[in-house]
Amino acid sequence: MPEATKIIPVRQQIADQLRSDIISGELAPTTKLNEQQLANRFGVSRGPVRDVLLQLTKEGLLVAKNNCGVSVNSVLDPSMQELMIDIRRRIEVFAISQLKGKLTEMDFAELEDILVRLQDAFDAQEFNEVTKADIDFHRYLVQAAGGDELTNLWYPIVLRMRMNYKRISKPKDCVDEHRAILEALKANKINVATTALRANIK
Repeated sequence: MPEATKIIPVRQQIADQLRSDIISGELAPTTKLNEQQLANRFGVSRGPVRDVLLQLTKEGLLVAKNNCGVSVNSVLDPSMQELMIDIRRRIEVFAISQLKGKLTEMDFAELEDILVRLQDAFDAQEFNEVTKADIDFHRYLVQAAGGDELTNLWYPIVLRMRMNYKRISKPKDCVDEHRAILEALKANKINVATTALRANIK
């Protein structure tokens, strides 16, 4: 029996594309967004666009101001970026501490698949896809550790950090850093996984 094609809802497709545009810099900080123009671009009514703009505002990528509409959020200043990195690291170290003996072979297979995506994206020089795979790897661990409650705390911080992300890893270094986290978790060596995680989040 052929594998069912995963159908991605329209709102999710629009949100994914706008996130990519913002994180890549294609939509620059402070750019004002027009509902009707976006509706035309995506071939939908303004309703789904309005929902997505609200969602991305909650995620911290957009900012809404009275009588000024919605625009791309500004870049974090260096001190705020450092604070975001520290908060993110604390959340993920906590997540790792909750995963001792918790991950299954199915979880490890899913994480391996994400690392393949990460490597493939580097090979193709598709850096938006690199970012998505990187975030997906960490989100998988956070979700496994604390469910939606922890993920909802963590996700806006990661997205906001990515808006002016300056740390460019060599492909091998980036993949190796994630591989080190995964191998330590497979061996149930939480301290080693924590050290590897700290080395990855900079």
